[in-house]
Order: sequence, then C-alpha cells, then structure tokens
Amino acid sequence: MATDYTLAYGTHATPDDGRCAMEWVSFLAGEPHSDQPACVSPVLRAFCTTLNDSLADAPRQRLRPYLTRTIGTADDGFDQARAWLAMDWLIRTYAPSWLEVARLSEAAERLLALPAVIDGSALGPALVELGEARHAARACWAATFGPGRAGAWSPLAAGRAAAREAAWRSAGAAAWAAARVAVGDIAGDRARAITRQIGGDAAATVAREARAGVGRAAARDAARDALAPTHERLERSAFVLLDRMLPTAAIEGRPAPAIARLTAQPA
Repeated sequence: MATDYTLAYGTHATPDDGRCAMEWVSFLAGEPHSDQPACVSPVLRAFCTTLNDSLADAPRQRLRPYLTRTIGTADDGFDQARAWLAMDWLIRTYAPSWLEVARLSEAAERLLALPAVIDGSALGPALVELGEARHAARACWAATFGPGRAGAWSPLAAGRAAAREAAWRSAGAAAWAAARVAVGDIAGDRARAITRQIGGDAAATVAREARAGVGRAAARDAARDALAPTHERLERSAFVLLDRMLPTAAIEGRPAPAIARLTAQPA
C-alpha cells in the first residue's frame, strides 16, 4: 500500500499521468485504474471526486487520510442518509455562511434554526426559508450596484459571475454532487438552485464592496482576499461533513459506531 502520494486534479488516462482521490482509492483497493472504484458508495465517490477538483493543490492533500475509509462502503445501505447529510449541509451550513459574510445575519439565523433536513418532509419548510433568504441576498447584491445598474452587463457584472462561481466551488458543488445521487427530485433541485443563488449573490456583494475604491489592477486580489476566509471555513466544514459520512475505520462491514454516526441527527 502506498504510504506517501499526491492527489492530482482531474481524471487521468494512466497512473503515469497522476491520480485523483478516487483513482488512488482504486489503486489502494486493488482495482483497475479508474475514478469510479466499485468498492465505494456512489455518494462518497461523487463527493470526493468533486471536492478533489474544487480544492487547490495544497488543501486537496487533506483528502488523503479519508480515502481508505471509503473502501467497502458500496451497497452498505447508508447512501440515503449520506445524501441527506449533504443536503442539510448545503441548507444549514453553506447558505448561512455566505449570508453571514454579507451581513445578512437575520436570514442566516433563520436557516441555522431549521430542524435538521434529513428527509423530504423537512425539505419543504426549509425551501420556504431558503426562498426568503434568496430574496434578501438578491436585494443586498442589487443595492451594491445602485439603481438601474444591477442587470447591466459590465466589468462589475463579470465580477459578479466570477464571485458566484467561486462561491459554489467552496464545497457547495461537492455537497450537491453527493446529495443529488439520492435526493434528485424536483424539491432537491430547487434547494440546490436556491442555495447556489444565495451563495453567489452574497459572495458577489462582498467582492464588489472589496473592489470599491481599489484600482483595477488590485481589484481581483481584493475580491479574492475578501472571500478567502469564507472559502476556507467552508472547506474545513466539508471535511467534517465527509468524516460524518464515512465509517469510523477502513472496513469491509459496518461497525455499530459507524451506523450511529450516520443515523444520528446533525447538530
């Protein structure tokens, strides 16, 4: 078994080209080279593959200690629970984090106060609160541009688009990739769309404020620096989420402690 290895971005035709997280799992499990190891839960595969490609090179290496714990999770009966943990994270961690950084604390607190979103019955009420938070984030973003300018295509609008994509890459895309495997109905799609809009508009607001009064050459760096603490906080939180979705050890079966970790309601 490899004891020292580097996780690379993307998929690779051969091991000589590098290996991403799931390609290393295939190697560690003795499977043919692939980013779809048969021994791994589809939910965990989706999460790890997307997180691998969302992270910069240095933080990507933090995935390594988790990889052997994914082996043996295929068909273990816990993918529904894992998917709902990811959905809950999008609603009660990802969206509130971006609302807070945009100083929309009231909307963030309402999402944080929601019961854990662990099934479809909890998703309906959450969508109502998400809708209200989306309106707040959109209004906040529009206010940073001033009347009549929010919809105009301009370098500012281009900056908004970049901020929205950057916000979604801060583990939001990975959580949705995991959630959609088992929570792929219309309500789940709505939750994904709304959380992405919330994060994007809040991030665009913060980036726009950071660029104000800064020369064009420094604007991109100012926006990136303003968003960096939230990116880093969500990346750390994504590893906590991954830990909750995994068995407590690298196993072929499922020990009782691991079952308890998945079936307990999120804090």
